Amino acid sequence: MDEAPDTRQWFALRDLKRRNAKQPAYLLFETWGMEWFTPMVRRLFLVKGRHVSREVPFMQDLLFVKETRARLDPIIEDIPTLQYRYKLGAQHTPIVVPALDMERFMYAVRSAENPQYYRPEEITPDMRKRKIRIFGGRLDGYEGTLVTTRGSKVKRLLVELPMMLAATVEVEAEYIQLV
Repeated sequence: MDEAPDTRQWFALRDLKRRNAKQPAYLLFETWGMEWFTPMVRRLFLVKGRHVSREVPFMQDLLFVKETRARLDPIIEDIPTLQYRYKLGAQHTPIVVPALDMERFMYAVRSAENPQYYRPEEITPDMRKRKIRIFGGRLDGYEGTLVTTRGSKVKRLLVELPMMLAATVEVEAEYIQLV
């Protein structure tokens, strides 16, 4: 399953900088022209007595970068606060997210107005009960589970990167088919 070392892959990384760091790793990758993704959420901060809304990473230490291992290794060696995320039980084997899974997750999250993110431990068995397929609309062909909140008319599709991250995105009821 491992690809050639000169092939660009989606690597899962850890950014160990503080939450208020002036130069988080994702901004560094942006200045270097590398493709990156980290789930962002809007938060309110108090700055000089005024509330300011800013986009910040959902999980401070989670970052995905699409690059070759040969190009990433020297960067990770030079920056002590940047590390690969490793597979459990496999020593020194970085987590590589399959490109199709990553692209589908990013598309679903970016197409939603207000995605809600979940850590793996926050996903309950109740959230995985109803399997659905989307026919039509911006998420045509997506499969997953339907997540509904009691008292809400909004229907959400659970999209996952297994063992790393999950998000729910709003879907229109007319496009939902139970599987």
